[in-house]
Amino acid sequence: MALRPRYVIHLEKEDFKFSAAHFTLFPDREAERFHGHNYRVRIELGGETLDDLGLLVDLEKVKRSVRGLCAKLDTRTLLPTLAPSVALDVGEEIDVRFEGRRYRFPAEDVVLLPIVNVSIERLAELLWQEISAGLRGSQVEELTVSVEETAGQRSSYQARLAQPRSD
Repeated sequence: MALRPRYVIHLEKEDFKFSAAHFTLFPDREAERFHGHNYRVRIELGGETLDDLGLLVDLEKVKRSVRGLCAKLDTRTLLPTLAPSVALDVGEEIDVRFEGRRYRFPAEDVVLLPIVNVSIERLAELLWQEISAGLRGSQVEELTVSVEETAGQRSSYQARLAQPRSD
């Protein structure tokens, strides 16, 4: 199979990062203790064609988007809203219950995420969804988002972007 010509942009900026607390859920109703990471985000944009100015995408717009997402998650506690085994009581404070554990956080310190588990796999997918929404109308056909939680441990989510239908 012949390799198609492609343009690929790799973005791994020093400020594509956030620090956050979380716990990961495991099978058999187990979970890690609450702890934190200094996460790093990397993205890769790919496509076969460039626009009339010879660009795959407006990089400044993409970088602003990634920085904004990182800022939203920075210095927060990340909690999954779709985990059936995690009970959340949301008000001025957020009470979290999992098995015999109970935690309470000021609501302003928490980001509730529409995922089943705060894992690097799900964080990469969630960031992919957010970043891909801003790429509509560009020449970008594929996006990869990687989230690293410690040196040597990261997950990537890669998918093609939905192309607008031509009628």
